[in-house]
Amino acid sequence: MDSMRRLLFTALLILAAAIDGTRGDAMVTGTVICDQCKDGRMSIFDYPIYGIKVMVACTNSDGQVTMSREETTNWFGNYGMRFEGTPDLSSCHAQVMGGSGQGSMGCSASASPAQPLRLTFQMFNMEFYSVDTLLSQPAQPMSFCPQSPAPVTPTVPSPPVFKPPPSAPTPAPPAFRFPPMLPLPPAFRLPPMPPLPPAPFLEASACANEKWMMSEYKCYWRAVNPDTKVALVFGLTAARRYGTGLTLWQGLQGRGDPYRTLLREATTALLNSYSSIQFPYHTLGVLQHMNSALMGSTQNVLLTALRFRRANLGYGTTTCKFTPCK
Repeated sequence: MDSMRRLLFTALLILAAAIDGTRGDAMVTGTVICDQCKDGRMSIFDYPIYGIKVMVACTNSDGQVTMSREETTNWFGNYGMRFEGTPDLSSCHAQVMGGSGQGSMGCSASASPAQPLRLTFQMFNMEFYSVDTLLSQPAQPMSFCPQSPAPVTPTVPSPPVFKPPPSAPTPAPPAFRFPPMLPLPPAFRLPPMPPLPPAPFLEASACANEKWMMSEYKCYWRAVNPDTKVALVFGLTAARRYGTGLTLWQGLQGRGDPYRTLLREATTALLNSYSSIQFPYHTLGVLQHMNSALMGSTQNVLLTALRFRRANLGYGTTTCKFTPCK
């Protein structure tokens, strides 16, 4: 069955390539994080911000700008830029330019240095570039950020103090003991806690969409539930494509259409990222790849769905660690 699915995805990719012909595009994607502590690195205090302008500029050997483009981050701090004609972007850099959106307030006073573009994927005259996370910083570190340890001042040793010889030890008073507590009556006793569901969070686990739809595994839904709206999870771009009423449960059943197939595998990958820390895609990565695919061509949609599908099947080495819920 898995072999037939792989053959079907391959046939769809070849069909999409034949439809688009020789058209080529270059896609650049990345994320902007608010560095609240101004320490130049990501920490638990940082978060993605929207409304930040990012510019991708390309220079020649003389350092002159030959091509540039600007884009604003979305609700998840992601940005995506498309360059037609698959130009050579190896000499291009991405840099935070500032922002005026609500999410950038207080976190656009300064920015990290520009980051180069990296070619991560090339197929069917299409190129995909990624950029390391860009940092936008406030004017001053937040008050809750950890402070650097103060320098230790060496102390001058004090002169030795004469100590009299020890006297006989004084016996310690007997230890005070509380009287035994009487047991609470049955009316005041708390009911026993139900057993926690099995948690494969720390071990590698990858489960296909069919597993997530089984009633005996419903306890593994975390952070989101089957009735959560697709538009709420994946953002405005997904809302334009799928509407505002579609739920994640309905998204798991998508078939027959490239965009419904992408939603099915992206939803499955999102659930797997919540369930296992060793899943190949982290939660923000799933959202970023999903929105980048929706802003691209049909080829990009099919390729992203195929990559999500392979990860959800564990690349043939990782199994699903689910056990029936009690």
